[in-house]
Amino acid sequence: MRAVLVVNPQATATTPAGRDVLAHALASQVKLEVVETDYRGHALTAAAQAAVDGADLVVAHGGDGTVNEVVNGLLAAGPSGATPMLGVVPGGSANVFARALGLPRNPVEATHVLLRAIEQGQSRRVGLGLVESGPSRRWFTFNAGMGWDADVVADVDRRRGKRASPSLYARVSIARYARPKHSRPNLTVELPGEDPITGLRLAFVSNTDPWTYLGARPIHLNPGCGFETGLGFFSLRTLSAPTVLRHFRQALSDKGVRRGKNLVRRDDVARIVVSAPEPVRLQCDGDLIGERTRVEFVSVPSALAVAVV
Repeated sequence: MRAVLVVNPQATATTPAGRDVLAHALASQVKLEVVETDYRGHALTAAAQAAVDGADLVVAHGGDGTVNEVVNGLLAAGPSGATPMLGVVPGGSANVFARALGLPRNPVEATHVLLRAIEQGQSRRVGLGLVESGPSRRWFTFNAGMGWDADVVADVDRRRGKRASPSLYARVSIARYARPKHSRPNLTVELPGEDPITGLRLAFVSNTDPWTYLGARPIHLNPGCGFETGLGFFSLRTLSAPTVLRHFRQALSDKGVRRGKNLVRRDDVARIVVSAPEPVRLQCDGDLIGERTRVEFVSVPSALAVAVV
């Protein structure tokens, strides 16, 4: 088996010692090439080249941004039987995709799981989300969003001197809510078999549950969502404090968000179109994509094989 290990040395929990242990362990079972990223988009380029070169496995060692780039590189030409298998060894702060797969947060323990999967020839096919906006396309593994969450991602990006952490995201989220830098978005959503829904203030799209984590606490916006279902959609008609606090408390509960007069939520959706009269920020898996006035979110079943036991 030919494998490429893509390491982001700047990720929160990635260390040179951990990289060396992982590389040594993988090299005992596969023919291994190691790529260390040194600029945004490097992991995407490396994974795309690995797919062209006929690699069997590409392992992402970093945070969710690194995993997202690797996935987009692997699927640059679209899903096919020749697409290399994905391996994940978490090395970031949240590691949402890895945790949703049931992988350990500890990189050493996750490496053992990956090695067992390789030895036993086991993998799992997962559905992914695809963002389409004009000529651009972007895959996402666990969530995408327009509005508040993308604004928070943009603010965190501007603080690149600080390590990303749950507390940083929490502080920025509160600051962005309390002091919005522009008016709240006015979004319209189109869902299959329904009339357009207007006057929405944010749009969160899930490919699995939980939507994300606040430290060790999972945030459940669409508890019925998973890698074997369609997409989940969550939106609010108002961002008033009572509405936001009500649904935030629900999201932290085991049952997740359930009901509310200002809530628009759907599970297992094949296609979602969100539009706005003015450009609104868009994020995928915690990476800022840019500003858009119309975005289509599509569920793609069984898009990728992941090495897990």
